[in-house]
Amino acid sequence: MKKFLIALLFAPVLAFAAGGNVHLDKWPGSVSDKAALQNGAKLFVNYCQNCHGASYMRYKNLMDLGLTEAQVKENLMLAGDKIGDLMMVAARSDEQKKWFGATPPDLTIIARARGEAGNAGAGADWLYTYLRTFYKDDKRPTGWNNVAFEAVGMPHVLWELQGTQVLNHETHKLELAVPGKLSPAEYDKAVSDLVGFMVWMGEPQQEFRRTLGIFVLAFLALLFVVAYALKKEYWKDIH
Repeated sequence: MKKFLIALLFAPVLAFAAGGNVHLDKWPGSVSDKAALQNGAKLFVNYCQNCHGASYMRYKNLMDLGLTEAQVKENLMLAGDKIGDLMMVAARSDEQKKWFGATPPDLTIIARARGEAGNAGAGADWLYTYLRTFYKDDKRPTGWNNVAFEAVGMPHVLWELQGTQVLNHETHKLELAVPGKLSPAEYDKAVSDLVGFMVWMGEPQQEFRRTLGIFVLAFLALLFVVAYALKKEYWKDIH
């Protein structure tokens, strides 16, 4: 029963992340780059939070990215929200279900949910690939399709930045038909920042945990040396 309830909890997230057996491009970002995470947070609020919430994250947690409370309030919060509020979705779930056929999942732990099945970095790689492989498809209700997630129900919310891609059915490669506001390299960097923010949201303390782990291992190594020296000194006269 417990496993069934857990499956129900994560079903929407896994459905969003399902994408078939496709080649995943390596995410080039890092959660230690605070400037990139700040830009990713800005992109998330401006482009993702209209439909997707991050309901396990509070706005005040964004101050851990090196932002002041004033910067969070001025640039990353919706009108009427308070600094201690959860980052809830702006649209109502019943409206979303009507528009898209299903309620878009919460994105707080989407990177972790995708990466749990074996490869810890797979979640970031999948998101990085997914957000860069939308292409125009007039057969789809939204007018968009995706290489990483065939028959996706989500429209390409970043099309204004990337431009319009089309799928060449002969080469099976994407081609940029209409340029966007950003160059391909700039768009890839923006997506990398956005993915980095979602990776960070899944585990905000991961950098601290890694640093603490290094110090613990260093302490244990030093303790081993001291303990071994004491052992040698204690047993030196015993044959």
